[in-house]
Amino acid sequence: MKLRRALAYFPTFARISFRSRLGVFMTLIFPVMLILVFGAIFSNVTSSQVGLTVENLDHNSPLSQQFLSGLNATGAVTVTLVSSSVGNLSDYVAHNSLVAGLVIPQGFAASLSTHSPVRLLLFTNPSSAIEAGQVQGAVQGVANGMNLQIAGGTTLVTYADMNAGSHIYTTIDYLVPGLIGFSILVSPMMQMVNLSSTWKREKLFRQLSLTPLSRGVWLFATLLWYVVLALISTVLLVGLGVLLFGAHVTVTALALPFLVVGPILFVSIGLLAGTASKTPEAAGMIGNIITFPMMFLSGTFYPVSLFPSWLVPIAHALPLYYLIDGLNAALLFGNTSTALTDLAIVLVLALVFAIAATQAVSWREERGRVLARGTVLHDGAQHAQTS
Repeated sequence: MKLRRALAYFPTFARISFRSRLGVFMTLIFPVMLILVFGAIFSNVTSSQVGLTVENLDHNSPLSQQFLSGLNATGAVTVTLVSSSVGNLSDYVAHNSLVAGLVIPQGFAASLSTHSPVRLLLFTNPSSAIEAGQVQGAVQGVANGMNLQIAGGTTLVTYADMNAGSHIYTTIDYLVPGLIGFSILVSPMMQMVNLSSTWKREKLFRQLSLTPLSRGVWLFATLLWYVVLALISTVLLVGLGVLLFGAHVTVTALALPFLVVGPILFVSIGLLAGTASKTPEAAGMIGNIITFPMMFLSGTFYPVSLFPSWLVPIAHALPLYYLIDGLNAALLFGNTSTALTDLAIVLVLALVFAIAATQAVSWREERGRVLARGTVLHDGAQHAQTS
């Protein structure tokens, strides 16, 4: 009897479940999105070649050229030569967000000719740990082959592996800016989408239009609140990173504009998505479609350098990418030019979406509708009394 009742109720329960668009999205569409995203990211990690920037200070000697040819022959790395004019290669790799850099020291060939030990300098980016391991394996393999060829297996060629930018940089240093960008994205998007759609349905915008509170004041107060939240979140994340994990993050004035422009951008996007939706359920689905790809494709948790080549332009098309990249440049590397370029992009996007969101919240139109309705009712009442 219980089984029959369960089977009879099953179709009804299925119809109730599928009435919620958000429920369908979270149950079916979102898992598919996750498997596609992570499948695209990790399926290409072991098969792609990794870029290796090389500074050859041995004046392109035959043995140094032989070492570089060996690296290219591994199929694991693609060698790109830079001149000594770039300065410190460690800083060059860090400031340009490269995966790895290798320095072949002066006297490399002379040392090997006399069977003297020689040490290479390898700088890797902690945020690209998988690719860095691929570079390390290639360098170690070619070094072992050269040691076997020249000295019969005696270890002559070795390398010192250090983090790009400084020997003190760790993965947590690169993670802090990403988490700051993540908090700036999620809080406004999740809350504003729900708030604006619910208020639109409940006619709260219409009621506010009859109060002394103007649309501009309401928007300013809203933006100010999320800027304060961004500042608090930054203080917490930087403080915990430094105190608990020894993160080496430098908070400078260059990072402050991102903490203001970032919330403006994502509050505007959330407000626009919520007011443009017909129901809160549809608004929640749209908000998730906007938010989750940016969470995973903007370098928040996984470096963009790990993505397959076809996915990188998609990452560069997302607003959060420029916010996180700018925070990296400001908090870690002190790269003013990169930070200002990213800030300009985020600022332009913030202005565009802010204007669109302002137009979407039709404060004056709602006021006019309410006043017109009141006038009609008042005139109707007077006409009824006259009659």
